[in-house]
Amino acid sequence: MASAEHGPGPTPPTFTDAPKVLIVAAPFYRDIADNLISGARAALEAGGCSHELIEVPGALEIPTAIRLAEGHYDGFVALGCVIRGETTHYETVCNDSSRALTLLGIERRICLGNGILTVENRAQAEVRANPAEMNKGGGAAEAALHLMALSRRFRGAASGDAIKMATGGDLV
Repeated sequence: MASAEHGPGPTPPTFTDAPKVLIVAAPFYRDIADNLISGARAALEAGGCSHELIEVPGALEIPTAIRLAEGHYDGFVALGCVIRGETTHYETVCNDSSRALTLLGIERRICLGNGILTVENRAQAEVRANPAEMNKGGGAAEAALHLMALSRRFRGAASGDAIKMATGGDLV
């Protein structure tokens, strides 16, 4: 069973000038993806973001879709689920999708939250995807919100664009 021993992260920022976020989901396991999407949407709406959703066949296609959409959105949320099977394909999909997303963030300066679940079984995926339990879709969206806030801070936000942080003060 999943353990929720770690504490919550920092409170996500909210934006007065709504960023545009693209959720890229791989619905290979439809029910799992739907829960991840639900959690991500709720977090983005709470942060004052507008968002769109596109779907791709699998986790390996998520980084390519994000790269293709670069420049059209302020941030991205990658959602999917990879459950270990009987072959080494699991390791390939997990490692390559994660590495590609990390490189997009580092090399392309793309603000994204990685919500691709990598689990041993369906029960683990269900707990992690459920917005009422571990809410990993919401967590990925919150990671994207934090990175968008940092991006605006370091590049200098547009006049009148304030980002409210957990302390209640403006970040920019």
